[in-house]
Amino acid sequence: MSAPTIEVVGPEAAGVVRQVVQEAFADREPLDPPTDALSETEESIAARLAAGAGLVARVDGHPAGAVLLDAEPDGRTVHLRRFGLTPAARGRGVAVALVRAGLHAATELGDGRAERAVVLAREELPHTARFWRQQGFAETGRTTPYVEMSRALPRRFTVPTAEDMRAIAARLAPLLVAGDVLVLSGDLGAGKTTFTQGLGAAMNVRGDVTSPTFVIARVHPSLAGGPDLVHVDAYRLGGAAELDDLDLDADLDRAVTVVEWGEGLAEDLADSPLEVRITRAGGGEVADDDVDPRTVELDPLGHRWLGVDLSIA
Repeated sequence: MSAPTIEVVGPEAAGVVRQVVQEAFADREPLDPPTDALSETEESIAARLAAGAGLVARVDGHPAGAVLLDAEPDGRTVHLRRFGLTPAARGRGVAVALVRAGLHAATELGDGRAERAVVLAREELPHTARFWRQQGFAETGRTTPYVEMSRALPRRFTVPTAEDMRAIAARLAPLLVAGDVLVLSGDLGAGKTTFTQGLGAAMNVRGDVTSPTFVIARVHPSLAGGPDLVHVDAYRLGGAAELDDLDLDADLDRAVTVVEWGEGLAEDLADSPLEVRITRAGGGEVADDDVDPRTVELDPLGHRWLGVDLSIA
């Protein structure tokens, strides 16, 4: 099966969206009270799409998933509604791809003022709530039979130079507190260490921040009474067990911990990690100081980041 393609759609796609919703929700176990998703018509879907937006995921050209995006009047909260996959698409990575695309599309609603996404999960379906927690959502309300789950929206920034990379990290620094864990990912030379250098300078910690590849973990004590900076390079680690062997627990509560190459390894170090993904426009490996535009994505997971303004560019 090829990777899913995802497109933002409007009212013209109401028929396709309704088809996915019908297939997705009709295949689920009966609920009491019943889900009202199955009462959606093409006309009601079209009205929702006209007022907000929607996404359709396709696999090999066939509709595989859909979600509706509905912004509240103040534009700051976007609801993800009627999220569903066709039975044939389940277990193939379509759901995660659709969530990620939906979160990025949500940032464009409300004239770019959107700050958080909200979904409703049924209390009778704990596996559904577990899926949303894995996508960075946290419980923020409960009205039987629904559980409200929310998360802050990701932010993307274009970073032209290494100095700009340090500057964007410096603007992030005042928002961080002891206990925060940043999980950095990106190719070799993408700018992960440069980002951490900007963070360390803004936090006023002792010692030069350099790549800790051969030391694996280095602690930079604060010189200003703030949190220390713990800088970890997980590139040579064989898995989460080796990360556990570093015994970082003693430092986590009083430090900001940055883990390079930590994706898939370090997320469990905190309930609400901040994932920082850095990608380069060009291929190959280049020095951090070369002028080569990057994209920095801040992906805030969990309850910690709700209400934190990450629009720092």
